Amino acid sequence: MAMERTTGGAHRMLLLSTLAFTVCIAAWLMNGVLVTYLTNNGVFTWTPVQTGWLLGMPVLIGSVMRLPVGILTDKYGGKQVMITVLLISALPLYALSWADSYGAFLGLSIAFGLSGSIFTAGVAYVVLWYPQKRQGTALGIFAAGNAGAALTTLFAPRLLTWLTDNNTALEGWRTLPKLYAGLLVLVAIILLLLARNKVPTAGKSFSQRIRPLRAVRVWRFGLYYFFVYGSFVALSQWLIPYYVNVYALSIVSAGMMTTMFNLPAGLLRIAGGILSDRFGARIVLYWVFGVCLVGLLFLLPPRVELQTPGRGILASRPGVVESITEREILVVDEADPRNRMTYALTTTEEMDIRFGLHHDDEGFMPMPTTSVKQQPQVRIGDQVAKGELLAKGTTHIYFQANRWIFTALVFLIGAMMGIGGAAVYKHISAYYPEEVGAVGGIVGVLGGLGGFFGPILFGYLLDATGVWTTCWALLFLVAMLALIWMRIAIGKLERSSSSGTSK
Repeated sequence: MAMERTTGGAHRMLLLSTLAFTVCIAAWLMNGVLVTYLTNNGVFTWTPVQTGWLLGMPVLIGSVMRLPVGILTDKYGGKQVMITVLLISALPLYALSWADSYGAFLGLSIAFGLSGSIFTAGVAYVVLWYPQKRQGTALGIFAAGNAGAALTTLFAPRLLTWLTDNNTALEGWRTLPKLYAGLLVLVAIILLLLARNKVPTAGKSFSQRIRPLRAVRVWRFGLYYFFVYGSFVALSQWLIPYYVNVYALSIVSAGMMTTMFNLPAGLLRIAGGILSDRFGARIVLYWVFGVCLVGLLFLLPPRVELQTPGRGILASRPGVVESITEREILVVDEADPRNRMTYALTTTEEMDIRFGLHHDDEGFMPMPTTSVKQQPQVRIGDQVAKGELLAKGTTHIYFQANRWIFTALVFLIGAMMGIGGAAVYKHISAYYPEEVGAVGGIVGVLGGLGGFFGPILFGYLLDATGVWTTCWALLFLVAMLALIWMRIAIGKLERSSSSGTSK
């Protein structure tokens, strides 16, 4: 049996499972591109909150269905269940091409959300083909199917542009969900022809699968996964409207930028497994949360332009205003006209000399820049006293939030999320070596909920504040909570071990 599990047949099953997972993830997160396109082009007028629900509901269904799909996989085998998920998900995807209202779009989005549950079926199927010592690597390769999110953000915007004849025939968007549905059916046929079914010798009941929920540790692991995976799913959809609205990019360019986030997050899960094996999952997660917190902190300042009272000009001696030009105010002494005082004005915006750039220039400005304008408050012939205001100062503060710096930080966070996802499952195998499937399924559900709540909460925060960077503030709080909880738990474990040793 062990030899069979390491033959080319086993590798073929892994490849087919990864293919199915990749296309299902691509379909699962399609709304991130499609909904953004429809709202930005005025096809539908949905609010940020409504958009958040459209992005989040498929993720919710895909997450909560992972447990029942896992049970069915244990009973009927991964091939049968994966084919069923692919075909059932294809039906509402195809029907989405006829949606003409928010209710219809939401209902069909909920239905095709089933595609996200294929993760559990794939995990349960893949482990049957490999011995335990090779299961980690096999699962890491399978989890790289998360790169399907990158395929959607990279190619779906281009497809929409092509299908709508460069946005001139907007009804062409209805072909996109049909193409996704066709792709799911095609992969289902490939599995039917090439895959072999396998059923575990002893399956677990539903009560056995949810029993680990009693342990606080499982909820802690769920919070880790809520951040590293749930946030990945949420941002894979949210970043497209973010780029479009904050940086005025086209949806195609926004898709390319988003791909720089979700592509490494998917592929680096393999690296995360290797690092966790070598250095330990705990150390890896410390670095993941630490680096993400720093990156999120830098993402918090929004792109802003502020005007605030600045340095004005006060008369240093009494006199009469003789002349006012763009550059200066001239005040003379009434008693002695030869006693003249010139006050230089800054009447045009001049950026900080350290940058030498106007704020309209989209050059490289990593730090906030300032400009000063001074406007005369007196007229020719006015008599002024010492200390009287001659010119009012206004300081203009501009922060560009350069999109390349932004994208680099997002890339870094996405890479760390990918590494962290593998580290969480390494943690599970260390604490629950006999229940990896059960605990992993539960943690996967809890983590997937992050992908559901993320876009919805982002939408509510944006609607309430009008500030796009509130999403980074929310993720910062989640990462900080996870890091603090991990440190407290490890501290208790170390004290318990020390106490046991002393006894």
